[in-house]
Formats: sequence, C-alpha cells, structure tokens
Amino acid sequence: MGFFSAIGSFIMTPLYYGISAILLAWHKVFTTIGLPADGGASWALSIIGLTLVIRALLIPLFVKQIKASRNMQLIQPKVKELQKKYGHDRQKLAEETMKLYKDAGTNPFASCLPLLLQMPIFFALFRLLDQAAKKGKAHGFLTEDLAKKFGASELWGHIPLSESFWQARTWGPNADAAVMIMALLLVLAMTATTFTTQRQLMSKNMPPDAMTGPYAQQQKMLLYILPVAFGLGGVAFPIGVLLYWTTSNLWTMGQQFYVIRNNPAPGTPAFKAKQERDRAKAAKHGVAVAEPEVEEAAPETERRPAQRQQPKRQTRAQRRNQARANPNRNNPNKGGTR
Repeated sequence: MGFFSAIGSFIMTPLYYGISAILLAWHKVFTTIGLPADGGASWALSIIGLTLVIRALLIPLFVKQIKASRNMQLIQPKVKELQKKYGHDRQKLAEETMKLYKDAGTNPFASCLPLLLQMPIFFALFRLLDQAAKKGKAHGFLTEDLAKKFGASELWGHIPLSESFWQARTWGPNADAAVMIMALLLVLAMTATTFTTQRQLMSKNMPPDAMTGPYAQQQKMLLYILPVAFGLGGVAFPIGVLLYWTTSNLWTMGQQFYVIRNNPAPGTPAFKAKQERDRAKAAKHGVAVAEPEVEEAAPETERRPAQRQQPKRQTRAQRRNQARANPNRNNPNKGGTR
C-alpha cells in the first residue's frame, strides 16, 4: 500500500503545485480588481481562469488529435478492404489494420488523449478543493489560510464550491435546494456539451465512407457512453470541479466548431459548406470563382472508336482487270525512276 501511495504522491504533487500556482495567480487578479478574497465569486472565476490556461496549453495536443482523427477518416476505405480480404482471419486482420494505422501515422485512441491528460488535473483539483474544505489542508502553493478560504468559499453567500449534489442535505424542509439545483444544472450542462461536441464531429466532419466500420462504431459508442458516464459521476463531484469540467467542455465545443468550420476534412458536409461560403464571399467581392468541373458523359457515338472501313468485295474478273490497269501496284521495285 505504501508503494502505491508513493506513486500517487509522485504524480499528484507536481500537479498540486501547478494547479495552485495558476489558481492563486487568477485569484490575485480578481481580488486586485475588488472582489472579496474569501468570496465564492473570486474563487469560482479563478477556477474558470485555471481551465482556460490548461486548455490553452493543450492546444498542440488538440491539433495532433484533429490530424489523427482526419487520418482515421481518410483510411476507412482501406480498412474496409482489409476486412473483406482478411475477414476470415481475425489475427491477420488485426495485424494488417495496425500496420495501416502505423503507416498513416494515427491510431483509433488518439481522440481520447486530451481527455486522458485532463483526468489527473481533474482529480488533483477535486482533491485540493475537497481536503481544503474538510480539513483545511494546504497543497502546493496554497497556505493553510488560503486553503480554508478556498474550502469555505460560497457563491451568492449560500452555495459552497466544495459541496456536491449528494453532499447536500436530504430532501425535505431542510434540504439545501440551492446547492442541489446548482449542481444539477452544471451536471446537465456538462452532459449536454459532451454530447453536442461528439455529435458535431460525426454529423459535419466525417465523410460518408467513415460513417460505417469500426471507427464509426467507436464514435457512436462514445457519443452515448461519455455523456452518461459524466452525468452519473458528476453528481458526486463538488460544484467547483463541475465548474472546471463544464468550462472545459465549452472550450472543446467552441474550439472544435472553429476547426470544423475553417479547416474541415475533405469530402464532408462541413467541407461542402465551406466551399459554398467561399464562393458566396468571392461573389460578394466581385471575384469570379470557377465552378467545380463536372465531367459530362460523352455521347455514345463519340465514345465509340471509329470502325475500320472494310474494302468492298470484288469479283475475280474485276481484280484481274484492275491488275492489268496498274501492273506496278503490288511490286514497288518495278517501274518508277531510278
């Protein structure tokens, strides 16, 4: 048990310092402009600021994710060919599929990388806020005084950032309805943004060939599994952590919308929509834009090769008379000038 505790401490300690440094920097900014240092607004806005910084740092990874996802879409026809060729041999199919992924420089799990990297940050923030509220325990750059203020901070004076839906008092006259409503709204927002982001990717930035096959099945499963998982787990997370996750989802949705709109994958509905916008924009500025060339089918008479003209049938007498009239026709060495 001590070994695993040491491993956990080795991983989480740097995250505590990184998260607390960014959190305190934003808290300093908001208290400088007049927000109370122990108020829930300054700490809630600091959590939002922390989210924006984390997501900005993950932009290079997001770009890599977009490229990997696009490569996955483009190689789907080849994946189908492999399935037809090696459908009877699962081991060979798996080997050839992994080889294809390697040659294309992608893998089916690339879309999960930003989520996987955020999970340790997510749990570090959860632990930092939870222990600050319950024990006043300081982590990273948080002092005990700041930890107690952070743990006791409340939005609008009666919604603690450290409290979750399940931690609110039981239903009845003494139920903490404000906390439960706030937590439920954030859980619903987190679930809706997760679903919308995944749905947006499938409906606008996937070509028809990629809508079937293992990759499409994986995306369809994630479309429903992730929102349900976050919704069920979200009721146990503090409001401050839900605020972080909802803000992160909104960032993802906006970032993906920008990429799909301005740099869509070829052959997708978003790509056709961008072409239409570009043509409309060019026409508005008086710039002539050539329409995509459509190769028309040639008429049947033009597509058929010209038939060789067959010589007319002659009788033996006609051939003999023709040979007498032109004796040098079949012997070019006879007659003529030397």
